Amino acid sequence: MKKTEMKPYRERLLALRSRLRGEVHQLADNALRGNGGDHSSMPIHMADLGSDTFEQDFTLQLMESEEGTLTAIEDALERMDEGTYGECEACGGKIPKLRLEALPFVALCVKCAEKEQKPR
Repeated sequence: MKKTEMKPYRERLLALRSRLRGEVHQLADNALRGNGGDHSSMPIHMADLGSDTFEQDFTLQLMESEEGTLTAIEDALERMDEGTYGECEACGGKIPKLRLEALPFVALCVKCAEKEQKPR
């Protein structure tokens, strides 16, 4: 892919990276803050304790997912710098532009991604 063709993808990746970084920081702040307005972070009822634990686990899983996406974005930006953006890392074929428009950070074509998703 030519550098001029990569420009809109780079802009989208940079904007997405910026947004996700902000979301991860916000999630981390909320997870550390706990209930926020309460004077005590210790729940009064056992059900509250379960709810708090569930919310904290959910937040941590969401942060982990967004960190994975951030890593994929960084990798895509690196592939742009190397001139390999838009090439499937598994088979070397072209990744369709329609796929890159939907997920600008993907590293695999649809066929290779499907192979990777299949249980062994």
